[in-house]
Amino acid sequence: MNFKDLTDNLLKSEKDDDCKHLLNFEIPDISLPNQNGNLLNLHRSDSFRIVIYCFPMTGRPDRPLPKNWNKTPGAQGCTIQNCSFRDSYDQIIINNALPIGISTQSIEDLQEMTQRLNIPYDVLSDQQLKFCSALTLPNFSIEDKKFIKRLTLIIEKSVIKHVFYPIFSPENHIKEVLNWLEQN
Repeated sequence: MNFKDLTDNLLKSEKDDDCKHLLNFEIPDISLPNQNGNLLNLHRSDSFRIVIYCFPMTGRPDRPLPKNWNKTPGAQGCTIQNCSFRDSYDQIIINNALPIGISTQSIEDLQEMTQRLNIPYDVLSDQQLKFCSALTLPNFSIEDKKFIKRLTLIIEKSVIKHVFYPIFSPENHIKEVLNWLEQN
């Protein structure tokens, strides 16, 4: 049995519609720090689309993962997800979009990750949960720390046009995003 394929065939639970409220929602005037500590305002009227992909946390080689991380549904796969967006960066740009990652990790952790993985775009820290709270994003807690569940938002002129949630396959999710961008 191929366990990687299993995630693609999981049934949705009743709580999987937790993000329906986001469709056509206008992003509030929120600025978050990127991996270098520079603030980026997410309420934008640019002519390009923004692909915000939220992920719980990427591990660091110099630190252990939080207790029970690998047993928490949806926690694993963040490095794979970040690498798939990185590897598809040119395709996203060709489709008039710009990827931006968001996690509740610290600026320091995001800087380490973006350097180690050679991420060529902004990854923002929502450590204060401003974005997560303003949009009522699904999240979970481990050891009294909140993590955003994996989801992707396609935004045009500050309005959410499409929501990908839940995401069961972090390694294949980029294909869904690229397909949507090409068709819309």
